Amino acid sequence: MSLAGKTAIVTGSNSGIGYGVAEELARAGADVVLNSFTDRDEDHALAENLAAAHGVTVRYIAADMSRPEDCRALVDRAGACDILVNNAGIQHVAPVESFPAEKWDAIIAINLSSAFHTTAAALPLMRAAGWGRIVNIASAHGLTASPFKSAYVAAKHGVVGLTKTVALETAEEPITANAICPGYVLTPLVEAQIPDQMKTHGMDRDTVVREVMLARQPSKAFATTGQIGGTAVFLCSEAAAQITGTTISVDGGWTAL
Repeated sequence: MSLAGKTAIVTGSNSGIGYGVAEELARAGADVVLNSFTDRDEDHALAENLAAAHGVTVRYIAADMSRPEDCRALVDRAGACDILVNNAGIQHVAPVESFPAEKWDAIIAINLSSAFHTTAAALPLMRAAGWGRIVNIASAHGLTASPFKSAYVAAKHGVVGLTKTVALETAEEPITANAICPGYVLTPLVEAQIPDQMKTHGMDRDTVVREVMLARQPSKAFATTGQIGGTAVFLCSEAAAQITGTTISVDGGWTAL
């Protein structure tokens, strides 16, 4: 399918899942706005390279997703938003009683509140254009829980709830809102953790991936950023026009357990 003529904003997209989603949207013909909180030459070079690879317009706009005003300014600076992918997120692991309050606040702000602010800013643009797609990158932790991840689990459950609410508010319009719930995805960040896990557990790569990192993922295989991006492209297609207010799990069977 072609998304030519559509503008997609992808938050937290200078690496990992966000960049994978941006790449697949660009491959499908959408113009793309990349985003993170940094403003480095390499961020802008990333946009230039993606544009050259797919023959679309790609811009990089720095905005701190922990700041409501930055979230809304990102959409305003983009000037158009047919497709909004809320992907920005951070993680911290600790028991509830010792979970740092500042980490809780930051995770809720970046993983959940940013999606509210960008959506609120994008909806008027989508309505003016007569079409829109909101794709929120939630998590398997938006549907289930793990110990020591209270803020992340709460935020991702909140993203799923926000998605449903926005879908109901736009149900009679040509605008949809859905959430993708990935399990473990092979990103550069995850890849970098594998050698340490091998050393800690005294296992080879395949064993540590299968028995430690993917212990809860029945497929025993990572999802890829391209698969998450391909799912987002599908949700932007005409075939998905009546899919709204739901979650799509890309988790190797995790939430089927």
